Amino acid sequence: MYGQCLCGAIAFEVSSPTKWSAHCHCSRCRQAHGAAFVTWFGVSAQQVKLMHEDNTLRWFDSSENAQRGFCSTCGSTLFFRSERWPGELHIALAAMQEPIDRPVSAHVYFDSHVPWLTDTDALPKYGGDSGTEPLSQSEEERR
Repeated sequence: MYGQCLCGAIAFEVSSPTKWSAHCHCSRCRQAHGAAFVTWFGVSAQQVKLMHEDNTLRWFDSSENAQRGFCSTCGSTLFFRSERWPGELHIALAAMQEPIDRPVSAHVYFDSHVPWLTDTDALPKYGGDSGTEPLSQSEEERR
């Protein structure tokens, strides 16, 4: 599977299998991407090979224990890594030029989604501190 940033300065190859794929609604992902949510998938960091990277890949400490990787030329946010998931790399699905080996399976941090997102799919929705806890009945009804 092949992916790249908008300008092509960072290109990468990802080998299967992926671990998961989900839409993230946390405020940091929304701010980093300028979008209502970001669709990520996760792999072991060893499954990612940078094809070419013209010294443009930069890492930003977006929180105490997490970094976001982006292209310093075009600004594309491509990667996320955290001490919470050691050895795992999360990749923005929109950066992929080819389909990955699995469909998106859930919405995480959905309890903090933007209020103007009113029409969502039937995928399971999770929230809470971890972003992966089942929503309460009242939260489910608000979707």
